Amino acid sequence: MAMLKFQTVGRDSFFTKLDFRPKLLMIVVISIIAFVWENPIMVGALAILIIVSCLLVGVRWSYIRTILLIMLPFYIILLLTHGFFNVDQVKTILGVKELKPMVVIPDNWWLIGGGTITWEGFFYGITIIFKTLCLTLIIPLGIFTTEVDNMIVGMVRSKIPYKIAFIFSSTLRFFPLLFQEIQNIIEAQRLRGLAMEKMGPVKRVRVYSKVAIPLILGAMVKSQQLEVVLQSKAFSGDSDRTYIHQSILHRLDWILIAVFLLFFIVSLVLYVGFGIGKFFSPV
Repeated sequence: MAMLKFQTVGRDSFFTKLDFRPKLLMIVVISIIAFVWENPIMVGALAILIIVSCLLVGVRWSYIRTILLIMLPFYIILLLTHGFFNVDQVKTILGVKELKPMVVIPDNWWLIGGGTITWEGFFYGITIIFKTLCLTLIIPLGIFTTEVDNMIVGMVRSKIPYKIAFIFSSTLRFFPLLFQEIQNIIEAQRLRGLAMEKMGPVKRVRVYSKVAIPLILGAMVKSQQLEVVLQSKAFSGDSDRTYIHQSILHRLDWILIAVFLLFFIVSLVLYVGFGIGKFFSPV
């Protein structure tokens, strides 16, 4: 069985050849802007732009679709909770005393009778959904298109402590091992006559829950082995060391850094000075 790789881009592009530092700046800027903006149209446009960018640089659609399917129940809950219950916060943001009803539940309905879904709460829920999409998909856009070794060097060149960069890279390398361990455990259960294809969703959840114990024990063993290896090599975490891979900023890297810095400054000025980006702003 082939070992899973953390880098999941389907092809090389100009983005995969970039230094990690402009990608790291992109992740920080987009995350802050997505957190600050409250306008559903602007945050939605930003989320769509990130999805299109992921597809253009080679992130597989199957990964994006999986994220959307996994998050779908959570998104439905967000719409219902904000539509029904998030009244005071939306009133405070808009500075109004009453919200416009979207759907009024009849009083004779069990448990939810008399409830009201407001337009403002519904759109605020959509805004939160787009925010989570931006924060969820901007990470693979920067990380999946970068080799782990280049990522470490780029983080160190960005003045991030080497220990933090090493922990981050070790975590990225650890995930494929965990996925491989899960596959090995499931394959062992298949050899013992466990037919996963014939099981319903509830039974599958029970089977996967039983995988957790050997998976945790295996992860603890691997972490202890890693600790022994680091101690045997006298790991100090000092960034003053040699690196096989080089991290050099080329012209396109500097252009992207300037573009993201300009986007960050302009967005904050428009938000603070003119209210563009706020909930139900002119844009």
